[in-house]
Amino acid sequence: MADETIGIVGAGIVGLAIGREITLRRPGTRVVVLEKEDAVARHQTGHNSGVVHAGIYYPPGSLKARLCTRGRSLLKEYCQERSIAYDECGKLVVAVRADELGRLDDLEKRARENAVPGMRRVDAAGIREIEPHAAGLAALHSPETAITDFPGVARAFADDIAAAGGEVRVNWPVDRIATYAGKTEVASGERRLVVDRLIVCAGIHSDRVARLAGDRQEPIIIPFRGEYMRVKPAKADLVRGMIYPVPDPRYPFLGVHFTRRVTGVVEVGPNAVLATAREGYRRSDFSLADLAALAAWPGAWRMARRHWRTGVKEVRGSLSRRRYMAEAMRYVPEIGAADVVRAGAGVRAQALDRDGSLVDDFRIHRMGAVTAVRNAPSPAATSSLAIAEHVVGAIFD
Repeated sequence: MADETIGIVGAGIVGLAIGREITLRRPGTRVVVLEKEDAVARHQTGHNSGVVHAGIYYPPGSLKARLCTRGRSLLKEYCQERSIAYDECGKLVVAVRADELGRLDDLEKRARENAVPGMRRVDAAGIREIEPHAAGLAALHSPETAITDFPGVARAFADDIAAAGGEVRVNWPVDRIATYAGKTEVASGERRLVVDRLIVCAGIHSDRVARLAGDRQEPIIIPFRGEYMRVKPAKADLVRGMIYPVPDPRYPFLGVHFTRRVTGVVEVGPNAVLATAREGYRRSDFSLADLAALAAWPGAWRMARRHWRTGVKEVRGSLSRRRYMAEAMRYVPEIGAADVVRAGAGVRAQALDRDGSLVDDFRIHRMGAVTAVRNAPSPAATSSLAIAEHVVGAIFD
């Protein structure tokens, strides 16, 4: 129906991409995006590393693998059309110890199955040709891994929605959802919006908003704060693009790495520290309600029993710049604790199952006229346009 009203909860890059896709596929549909903050892209979209991933890490056939590959291509084209910064500065995934070479082999196999464009394996001399100040035994080089301005992309998506007759309502925190007579009513205090279909893309609050719509409890969202260091200008030129470690396959996190921003700034990070509030961007941020909800979830205790040693290590790195940079110096030995300053932080919305497993792939639930994106961590920003195609196609095709 061209005269439908579609509501979207959350004006991050995924919610806005879905709204834009609806306006393209179904002209005349009224799209209304509801955002609790005073502007778009205030949380994960506005605090990530700006990396456009090429698909190295993700299990072949998974949603992440398929949508990252498609999404990167769509995003590159979109940024070119809209004159948004997009720099294919390339990435090295570096093994610095002999015991990492087996994992690098596995990663290379996975990347080739995912058809990562232009990827090649290089030895120590090849590493230095690409990144003269980097160290390592061997690496995978992905020349088309890029950096961009994701908040700028999100704002452009919002503009596209408005140009098609839709709207983004800010300062509109959703607190109630009810379905009746084939319609869905979304409320914020005394304000109401009645829609034909609702799509929940609420990021760090995705589980809570989905449950308002009648979705099941699992998975819950746990917040991991990712803290960054900024390399001082005197040594920023020592990094040309991106330098990553070989990731630990037990975790969906990629490890502390060096990333050049489109502004020219070079950052180190992020780490992954369990936050004490869902919007815990600072160590001092604390929410008793958030912690109580986490403690009540059986999966949280199972996760803690399995991974407490890693958690302690991450906290130590968070508290000590020297410890933080000790890991990073394995990859660029000339950049140490005296060469960086503390920068910003982001919060990753990580889904956690009841059995204590950290959910790795994207997860999307359907409840009649309501669709909930329950897990959309990295590479969701890279994949946003492809996620939009996937979600809108599942709803309407």
